[in-house]
Amino acid sequence: MTSPLRAAWLATSWLTVVPVPQPKSAPTRRDGGAALAATPVVGIALGAVLAALAYGLSRTDLPTLMIGLLLVTIAAALTRGMHLDGLADTADGLGCFGPPERAQQVMREGSVGPFGAATLVLAIAIQATGFAALTDHGHWLQLGYAVAIGRVAAVLTARSSLKPFSDNGFGALVIGTQRVSAILWVVAAIAAGAVIDLDQPWRGPVITAVVLAIVWAFGAHCARRFGGLSGDTLGASIEIATAATLFGLLA
Repeated sequence: MTSPLRAAWLATSWLTVVPVPQPKSAPTRRDGGAALAATPVVGIALGAVLAALAYGLSRTDLPTLMIGLLLVTIAAALTRGMHLDGLADTADGLGCFGPPERAQQVMREGSVGPFGAATLVLAIAIQATGFAALTDHGHWLQLGYAVAIGRVAAVLTARSSLKPFSDNGFGALVIGTQRVSAILWVVAAIAAGAVIDLDQPWRGPVITAVVLAIVWAFGAHCARRFGGLSGDTLGASIEIATAATLFGLLA
């Protein structure tokens, strides 16, 4: 059994640029499942960092839209841009014609096509304006919460009912490994939503439930289209959930 400390260590080394020493032995699928189950912890830490940066930047004369763009840029830098890359590859795969094998090939090519480029622009625009608006209103907790929910979405997308479409790569280590952890993180996320808006405590849970329902449906659709999932689809889920949470909080 993978210890919680090793799981958090692996999640941090895989999903951020924090200089955590790499494990001496190759991680197993059990390690991968444990690391993915710890991903929301990384999301909470990242959300806290971005909220703190937003607070600091709000004390400058920078326009709030520029602050929002800076926060998206910093988030991408701290995560190696891998989630945005996964979003672009997934969009290109969904946008192509042909059987699942053709879609998988498109996702593996690495270059960004028209669907991927358009999706990236839209996602970055939504997140930047969302971060800017929350910064403008001083809603630091909501800003961090949106980032954390993105990582809960990754756990939900790797649920046990879905399988990887390849025997190699990151997806093979983590897709289909989340059972109890997916349920626990969804329940915790919905419950935590009650504290992000004390004037209307029902809003957070409703927004979170809707966002995670969208992620659930997105994962199921990708699994049908691609014949399984990959690490790219996890990245896409993270970016979609973050953007959708920001949209819901500001609607």
